[in-house]
Amino acid sequence: MPEWSNWSGLVRSTPERLVRPSSEEEVVAAVRDAATGGLTVRIAGSGHSFTRLVATDDAIVALDGLTGVVDVDPEAGESGEAELWAGTPIHAVGPLLHPHGVALRNQGDIDRQALAGACGTGTHGTGPSLTSFSGAVVGATLVLASGDVVSCDADHEPDLFRASRLSLGASGVVTRLRLAVRPSYRLHEREWAEPVDDALARLDDLIAATRHFEFFWFPGGDQAWCKALDETDAEPDELPDVDGERIDDSWAIYPSDRDDRFNEMEYAVPAEKGPACFQALRELYRTRHPDTRWPIEYRTQAADDVWMSPAHGRPTVTLSIHEPVDRDHEPLFRDAEEIFRAFDGRPHWGKLSYLDPSELPALVPGWDEWWAARDAADPDGVFLNDHLRRLAGR
Repeated sequence: MPEWSNWSGLVRSTPERLVRPSSEEEVVAAVRDAATGGLTVRIAGSGHSFTRLVATDDAIVALDGLTGVVDVDPEAGESGEAELWAGTPIHAVGPLLHPHGVALRNQGDIDRQALAGACGTGTHGTGPSLTSFSGAVVGATLVLASGDVVSCDADHEPDLFRASRLSLGASGVVTRLRLAVRPSYRLHEREWAEPVDDALARLDDLIAATRHFEFFWFPGGDQAWCKALDETDAEPDELPDVDGERIDDSWAIYPSDRDDRFNEMEYAVPAEKGPACFQALRELYRTRHPDTRWPIEYRTQAADDVWMSPAHGRPTVTLSIHEPVDRDHEPLFRDAEEIFRAFDGRPHWGKLSYLDPSELPALVPGWDEWWAARDAADPDGVFLNDHLRRLAGR
Protein backbone atom coordinates (compact mmCIF):
# COMPACT_ATOMS: atom_id res chain seq x y z
CA MET A 1 0.00 0.00 0.00
CA PRO A 2 1.27 3.51 -0.73
CA GLU A 3 1.95 5.78 2.22
CA TRP A 4 1.26 9.46 2.70
CA SER A 5 2.32 11.71 5.60
CA ASN A 6 1.93 15.36 6.38
CA TRP A 7 5.03 17.51 6.87
CA SER A 8 5.28 17.03 10.64
CA GLY A 9 4.56 13.29 10.56
CA LEU A 10 1.52 13.68 12.81
CA VAL A 11 -0.97 12.55 10.13
CA ARG A 12 -0.33 9.37 8.18
CA SER A 13 -2.40 7.41 5.68
CA THR A 14 -2.05 4.24 3.64
CA PRO A 15 -4.56 4.92 0.85
CA GLU A 16 -5.61 2.28 -1.63
CA ARG A 17 -4.47 4.68 -4.36
CA LEU A 18 -1.98 7.53 -4.34
CA VAL A 19 -2.07 9.24 -7.73
CA ARG A 20 0.31 11.97 -8.92
CA PRO A 21 -1.20 13.37 -12.12
CA SER A 22 0.90 15.58 -14.35
CA SER A 23 -1.98 17.07 -16.34
CA GLU A 24 -5.59 18.09 -15.87
CA GLU A 25 -6.61 15.17 -18.08
CA GLU A 26 -4.90 12.78 -15.70
CA VAL A 27 -6.75 14.37 -12.78
CA VAL A 28 -10.03 13.75 -14.62
CA ALA A 29 -9.13 10.10 -15.17
CA ALA A 30 -8.06 9.62 -11.55
CA VAL A 31 -11.26 11.15 -10.16
CA ARG A 32 -13.52 9.20 -12.52
CA ASP A 33 -11.78 5.93 -11.73
CA ALA A 34 -11.98 6.49 -7.99
CA ALA A 35 -15.63 7.62 -8.06
CA THR A 36 -16.60 4.67 -10.22
CA GLY A 37 -14.94 2.38 -7.70
CA GLY A 38 -16.83 3.95 -4.81
CA LEU A 39 -13.70 5.52 -3.33
CA THR A 40 -13.41 8.76 -1.43
CA VAL A 41 -10.99 11.21 -3.07
CA ARG A 42 -8.82 13.58 -1.07
CA ILE A 43 -6.32 16.10 -2.39
CA ALA A 44 -2.76 16.60 -1.15
CA GLY A 45 -0.54 19.62 -1.62
CA SER A 46 2.76 19.75 0.26
CA GLY A 47 1.30 18.38 3.51
CA HIS A 48 1.78 21.53 5.58
CA SER A 49 -1.59 21.15 7.30
CA PHE A 50 -1.66 19.49 10.71
CA THR A 51 -5.28 18.30 10.65
CA ARG A 52 -6.69 15.18 9.01
CA LEU A 53 -7.94 17.01 5.92
CA VAL A 54 -6.12 14.67 3.54
CA ALA A 55 -6.29 11.40 5.48
CA THR A 56 -8.20 8.59 3.79
CA ASP A 57 -7.90 4.87 3.17
CA ASP A 58 -9.29 5.32 -0.33
CA ALA A 59 -7.67 7.63 -2.90
CA ILE A 60 -5.34 10.61 -2.58
CA VAL A 61 -4.63 12.85 -5.57
CA ALA A 62 -1.32 14.65 -5.02
CA LEU A 63 -0.91 17.88 -6.95
CA ASP A 64 2.89 18.18 -7.03
CA GLY A 65 2.89 17.38 -10.76
CA LEU A 66 0.64 20.33 -11.60
CA THR A 67 2.96 23.32 -11.40
CA GLY A 68 3.75 26.49 -13.28
CA VAL A 69 2.11 29.56 -14.79
CA VAL A 70 -0.94 29.19 -17.03
CA ASP A 71 -1.39 32.86 -17.87
CA VAL A 72 -0.58 36.35 -16.58
CA ASP A 73 -2.61 39.45 -17.34
CA PRO A 74 -0.89 42.45 -15.72
CA GLU A 75 -3.72 44.74 -16.89
CA ALA A 76 -6.62 42.80 -15.37
CA GLY A 77 -8.56 44.19 -12.46
CA GLU A 78 -6.87 46.87 -10.39
CA SER A 79 -3.34 45.53 -10.63
CA GLY A 80 -3.30 42.28 -12.56
CA GLU A 81 -4.23 38.62 -12.36
CA ALA A 82 -2.21 35.44 -12.70
CA GLU A 83 -3.48 31.91 -13.28
CA LEU A 84 -1.27 29.15 -11.92
CA TRP A 85 -1.47 25.39 -11.62
CA ALA A 86 -2.72 24.54 -8.17
CA GLY A 87 0.22 22.37 -7.15
CA THR A 88 2.75 25.17 -7.65
CA PRO A 89 4.71 25.64 -4.41
CA ILE A 90 4.66 29.19 -3.09
CA HIS A 91 8.47 29.42 -3.18
CA ALA A 92 8.31 28.95 -6.96
CA VAL A 93 5.62 31.56 -7.60
CA GLY A 94 7.76 34.68 -7.15
CA PRO A 95 10.44 33.66 -9.66
CA LEU A 96 7.72 32.54 -12.10
CA LEU A 97 5.80 35.82 -11.93
CA HIS A 98 8.78 38.18 -11.79
CA PRO A 99 9.53 38.10 -15.55
CA HIS A 100 5.93 39.25 -16.10
CA GLY A 101 6.44 42.24 -13.80
CA VAL A 102 3.97 41.09 -11.13
CA ALA A 103 4.09 39.47 -7.68
CA LEU A 104 1.83 38.03 -5.02
CA ARG A 105 0.26 40.69 -2.81
CA ASN A 106 1.44 38.94 0.34
CA GLN A 107 3.04 35.76 1.63
CA GLY A 108 3.65 34.12 4.96
CA ASP A 109 7.03 33.25 6.43
CA ILE A 110 6.74 29.63 5.26
CA ASP A 111 6.74 29.22 1.48
CA ARG A 112 6.74 25.43 1.14
CA GLN A 113 2.96 25.06 0.77
CA ALA A 114 1.24 24.36 -2.52
CA LEU A 115 -1.01 27.17 -3.74
CA ALA A 116 -4.09 24.94 -3.56
CA GLY A 117 -3.35 24.06 0.05
CA ALA A 118 -2.63 27.65 1.08
CA CYS A 119 -5.80 28.99 -0.54
CA GLY A 120 -7.83 25.98 0.51
CA THR A 121 -7.13 26.46 4.24
CA GLY A 122 -7.04 30.27 4.51
CA THR A 123 -3.27 30.50 5.00
CA HIS A 124 -1.94 34.05 5.28
CA GLY A 125 0.94 36.39 6.02
CA THR A 126 0.84 39.54 8.14
CA GLY A 127 -0.35 43.09 7.49
CA PRO A 128 -3.48 44.95 8.61
CA SER A 129 -4.38 45.91 5.03
CA LEU A 130 -3.77 42.46 3.55
CA THR A 131 -5.98 39.38 3.32
CA SER A 132 -5.12 35.69 3.15
CA PHE A 133 -4.32 33.72 0.00
CA SER A 134 -8.04 32.85 -0.14
CA GLY A 135 -8.90 36.54 -0.27
CA ALA A 136 -6.73 36.91 -3.38
CA VAL A 137 -8.54 34.17 -5.33
CA VAL A 138 -10.56 35.64 -8.22
CA GLY A 139 -11.18 32.41 -10.13
CA ALA A 140 -10.73 28.66 -9.91
CA THR A 141 -10.93 25.57 -12.11
CA LEU A 142 -12.04 22.29 -10.56
CA VAL A 143 -12.47 18.68 -11.58
CA LEU A 144 -15.79 17.56 -10.12
CA ALA A 145 -16.70 14.03 -9.03
CA SER A 146 -18.31 13.47 -12.45
CA GLY A 147 -14.97 14.23 -14.11
CA ASP A 148 -16.33 17.47 -15.54
CA VAL A 149 -13.91 20.39 -15.58
CA VAL A 150 -15.61 23.59 -14.38
CA SER A 151 -14.20 27.11 -14.18
CA CYS A 152 -15.83 29.57 -11.82
CA ASP A 153 -15.56 33.17 -10.68
CA ALA A 154 -17.81 35.83 -9.20
CA ASP A 155 -19.94 35.90 -12.39
CA HIS A 156 -19.86 32.26 -13.48
CA GLU A 157 -20.94 29.54 -11.01
CA PRO A 158 -20.70 32.13 -8.22
CA ASP A 159 -21.66 29.78 -5.36
CA LEU A 160 -19.06 27.23 -6.42
CA PHE A 161 -16.53 30.05 -6.69
CA ARG A 162 -17.26 31.32 -3.20
CA ALA A 163 -16.91 27.80 -1.81
CA SER A 164 -13.68 27.26 -3.77
CA ARG A 165 -11.82 30.31 -2.45
CA LEU A 166 -11.35 28.43 0.84
CA SER A 167 -12.24 24.96 -0.37
CA LEU A 168 -10.78 22.44 2.11
CA GLY A 169 -10.51 20.30 -1.02
CA ALA A 170 -14.13 19.35 -0.48
CA SER A 171 -15.95 20.31 -3.71
CA GLY A 172 -13.56 18.85 -6.24
CA VAL A 173 -9.91 18.85 -7.22
CA VAL A 174 -8.82 22.45 -7.72
CA THR A 175 -6.42 22.28 -10.66
CA ARG A 176 -5.94 25.98 -11.48
CA LEU A 177 -6.22 29.15 -9.42
CA ARG A 178 -6.50 32.71 -10.66
CA LEU A 179 -5.09 35.18 -8.15
CA ALA A 180 -5.14 38.95 -7.90
CA VAL A 181 -1.53 40.11 -8.11
CA ARG A 182 0.26 43.47 -8.14
CA PRO A 183 3.30 45.03 -9.81
CA SER A 184 6.60 43.59 -8.62
CA TYR A 185 8.07 45.25 -5.54
CA ARG A 186 10.98 45.08 -3.14
CA LEU A 187 10.86 44.92 0.63
CA HIS A 188 13.17 46.30 3.29
CA GLU A 189 13.33 43.92 6.24
CA ARG A 190 14.35 44.93 9.77
CA GLU A 191 14.65 42.46 12.63
CA TRP A 192 15.33 43.34 16.25
CA ALA A 193 14.63 42.29 19.83
CA GLU A 194 13.14 44.42 22.57
CA PRO A 195 11.38 43.71 25.88
CA VAL A 196 7.98 42.26 25.10
CA ASP A 197 6.22 44.68 27.44
CA ASP A 198 7.79 47.59 25.55
CA ALA A 199 6.65 46.13 22.24
CA LEU A 200 3.13 45.65 23.55
CA ALA A 201 3.01 49.22 24.85
CA ARG A 202 3.68 50.57 21.36
CA LEU A 203 2.12 47.75 19.38
CA ASP A 204 -0.36 49.95 17.48
CA ASP A 205 2.46 52.21 16.33
CA LEU A 206 4.63 49.26 15.30
CA ILE A 207 1.82 47.76 13.24
CA ALA A 208 0.97 51.10 11.60
CA ALA A 209 4.58 52.02 10.82
CA THR A 210 5.18 49.47 8.04
CA ARG A 211 3.28 47.27 5.58
CA HIS A 212 4.04 44.15 7.62
CA PHE A 213 4.83 43.68 11.29
CA GLU A 214 4.95 40.58 13.46
CA PHE A 215 6.67 39.39 16.58
CA PHE A 216 7.60 36.13 18.26
CA TRP A 217 7.77 35.66 22.00
CA PHE A 218 9.76 32.71 23.32
CA PRO A 219 8.60 31.40 26.72
CA GLY A 220 11.13 31.70 29.49
CA GLY A 221 12.33 35.11 28.30
CA ASP A 222 11.07 38.66 28.20
CA GLN A 223 12.08 39.56 24.64
CA ALA A 224 9.87 40.09 21.63
CA TRP A 225 11.68 39.17 18.42
CA CYS A 226 10.23 41.69 15.98
CA LYS A 227 10.19 41.75 12.20
CA ALA A 228 8.99 44.68 10.06
CA LEU A 229 8.84 44.77 6.27
CA ASP A 230 8.14 47.84 4.19
CA GLU A 231 8.16 48.58 0.48
CA THR A 232 11.20 50.34 -0.91
CA ASP A 233 12.55 51.55 -4.24
CA ALA A 234 16.12 51.08 -3.03
CA GLU A 235 18.38 48.49 -4.60
CA PRO A 236 19.69 45.65 -2.43
CA ASP A 237 23.26 46.94 -2.70
CA GLU A 238 22.22 50.39 -1.45
CA LEU A 239 21.70 49.08 2.08
CA PRO A 240 24.69 49.48 4.38
CA ASP A 241 26.00 46.35 6.05
CA VAL A 242 23.65 46.47 9.02
CA ASP A 243 22.81 43.44 11.16
CA GLY A 244 19.16 42.53 10.99
CA GLU A 245 18.41 44.40 7.77
CA ARG A 246 18.19 43.41 4.11
CA ILE A 247 16.51 44.48 0.88
CA ASP A 248 15.40 42.15 -1.90
CA ASP A 249 12.47 41.22 -4.12
CA SER A 250 9.33 40.59 -2.06
CA TRP A 251 9.29 36.83 -2.63
CA ALA A 252 12.89 36.54 -1.43
CA ILE A 253 12.22 38.54 1.76
CA TYR A 254 9.01 36.94 3.03
CA PRO A 255 10.13 33.39 3.88
CA SER A 256 12.10 32.20 6.88
CA ASP A 257 13.93 28.89 7.20
CA ARG A 258 11.84 26.40 9.15
CA ASP A 259 13.91 23.22 9.28
CA ASP A 260 12.84 21.97 12.72
CA ARG A 261 9.54 20.13 12.53
CA PHE A 262 6.66 21.05 14.77
CA ASN A 263 2.91 20.86 15.26
CA GLU A 264 0.84 24.01 15.42
CA MET A 265 -2.41 25.56 16.60
CA GLU A 266 -3.58 28.96 15.38
CA TYR A 267 -6.64 31.04 16.19
CA ALA A 268 -7.82 34.34 14.74
CA VAL A 269 -9.26 36.82 17.26
CA PRO A 270 -10.74 40.29 16.73
CA ALA A 271 -7.84 42.71 16.30
CA GLU A 272 -8.76 44.76 19.35
CA LYS A 273 -8.58 41.62 21.53
CA GLY A 274 -5.18 40.49 20.25
CA PRO A 275 -2.98 42.03 22.96
CA ALA A 276 -5.14 40.76 25.83
CA CYS A 277 -5.32 37.29 24.29
CA PHE A 278 -1.54 37.24 23.97
CA GLN A 279 -1.14 38.27 27.61
CA ALA A 280 -3.49 35.49 28.70
CA LEU A 281 -1.46 32.95 26.72
CA ARG A 282 1.75 34.31 28.21
CA GLU A 283 0.35 33.81 31.72
CA LEU A 284 -0.76 30.28 30.78
CA TYR A 285 2.76 29.43 29.71
CA ARG A 286 4.20 30.89 32.90
CA THR A 287 1.83 29.15 35.32
CA ARG A 288 0.85 25.84 33.73
CA HIS A 289 3.42 25.13 31.00
CA PRO A 290 6.70 26.64 32.24
CA ASP A 291 8.82 24.08 30.38
CA THR A 292 7.48 25.08 26.95
CA ARG A 293 10.15 26.72 24.80
CA TRP A 294 8.59 27.15 21.34
CA PRO A 295 7.24 30.60 20.50
CA ILE A 296 3.93 32.38 20.20
CA GLU A 297 3.66 34.23 16.89
CA TYR A 298 1.60 37.44 16.63
CA ARG A 299 0.38 38.65 13.22
CA THR A 300 -2.34 40.88 11.74
CA GLN A 301 -4.78 40.35 8.90
CA ALA A 302 -7.39 42.46 7.10
CA ALA A 303 -11.07 41.62 7.18
CA ASP A 304 -12.33 39.66 4.18
CA ASP A 305 -15.61 38.34 2.76
CA VAL A 306 -14.52 34.72 2.21
CA TRP A 307 -16.89 31.98 3.37
CA MET A 308 -15.30 29.97 6.23
CA SER A 309 -12.49 32.48 6.65
CA PRO A 310 -11.26 33.13 10.21
CA ALA A 311 -10.93 36.81 9.22
CA HIS A 312 -14.39 37.11 7.70
CA GLY A 313 -15.94 40.47 8.48
CA ARG A 314 -13.42 41.66 11.05
CA PRO A 315 -9.85 43.00 11.28
CA THR A 316 -7.94 40.19 12.85
CA VAL A 317 -4.95 39.21 14.95
CA THR A 318 -3.74 35.64 14.56
CA LEU A 319 -1.87 33.90 17.36
CA SER A 320 0.04 30.74 16.58
CA ILE A 321 1.49 28.32 19.12
CA HIS A 322 3.93 25.50 18.44
CA GLU A 323 5.41 22.36 19.93
CA PRO A 324 8.23 20.22 18.47
CA VAL A 325 7.21 16.88 17.01
CA ASP A 326 8.98 14.92 19.76
CA ARG A 327 6.86 16.51 22.49
CA ASP A 328 3.20 15.94 23.37
CA HIS A 329 1.44 19.04 22.10
CA GLU A 330 -2.05 18.24 23.32
CA PRO A 331 -1.89 19.47 26.95
CA LEU A 332 -0.70 22.94 25.94
CA PHE A 333 -2.96 23.18 22.91
CA ARG A 334 -6.10 22.20 24.81
CA ASP A 335 -5.39 24.75 27.54
CA ALA A 336 -4.61 27.44 24.98
CA GLU A 337 -7.77 26.71 23.04
CA GLU A 338 -9.86 27.63 26.09
CA ILE A 339 -8.20 31.05 26.02
CA PHE A 340 -8.64 31.46 22.28
CA ARG A 341 -12.34 30.68 22.59
CA ALA A 342 -12.73 33.13 25.48
CA PHE A 343 -11.47 35.85 23.13
CA ASP A 344 -13.91 34.94 20.30
CA GLY A 345 -11.26 33.05 18.36
CA ARG A 346 -11.84 31.16 15.12
CA PRO A 347 -9.57 28.23 14.21
CA HIS A 348 -7.25 27.98 11.24
CA TRP A 349 -8.47 25.10 9.06
CA GLY A 350 -5.04 23.60 8.52
CA LYS A 351 -3.95 23.68 12.15
CA LEU A 352 -4.98 21.72 15.20
CA SER A 353 -8.10 22.35 17.21
CA TYR A 354 -10.39 20.30 19.42
CA LEU A 355 -13.70 22.08 18.93
CA ASP A 356 -16.90 20.09 19.08
CA PRO A 357 -18.38 20.21 15.55
CA SER A 358 -21.67 21.43 17.03
CA GLU A 359 -19.92 24.74 17.80
CA LEU A 360 -18.88 25.43 14.22
CA PRO A 361 -22.09 26.65 12.52
CA ALA A 362 -22.41 29.57 14.96
CA LEU A 363 -18.68 30.28 15.02
CA VAL A 364 -17.75 30.13 11.34
CA PRO A 365 -19.15 32.79 8.93
CA GLY A 366 -20.65 31.34 5.77
CA TRP A 367 -20.82 27.83 7.23
CA ASP A 368 -24.27 26.91 5.92
CA GLU A 369 -23.73 28.60 2.55
CA TRP A 370 -20.38 26.87 2.06
CA TRP A 371 -21.78 23.42 2.82
CA ALA A 372 -24.79 24.00 0.55
CA ALA A 373 -22.52 24.96 -2.36
CA ARG A 374 -20.21 22.05 -1.61
CA ASP A 375 -23.08 19.57 -1.50
CA ALA A 376 -24.48 20.91 -4.77
CA ALA A 377 -21.11 20.33 -6.47
CA ASP A 378 -20.56 16.88 -4.88
CA PRO A 379 -23.94 15.45 -3.86
CA ASP A 380 -22.57 11.94 -3.34
CA GLY A 381 -19.81 13.08 -0.99
CA VAL A 382 -16.95 11.75 -3.09
CA PHE A 383 -14.62 14.42 -1.68
CA LEU A 384 -15.61 13.95 1.98
CA ASN A 385 -13.38 11.94 4.30
CA ASP A 386 -14.10 11.04 7.93
CA HIS A 387 -12.61 14.31 9.18
CA LEU A 388 -14.86 16.48 7.01
CA ARG A 389 -17.92 14.36 7.74
CA ARG A 390 -17.26 14.76 11.45
CA LEU A 391 -16.97 18.54 11.07
CA ALA A 392 -20.33 18.54 9.27
CA GLY A 393 -21.93 16.32 11.90
CA ARG A 394 -22.62 13.59 9.35
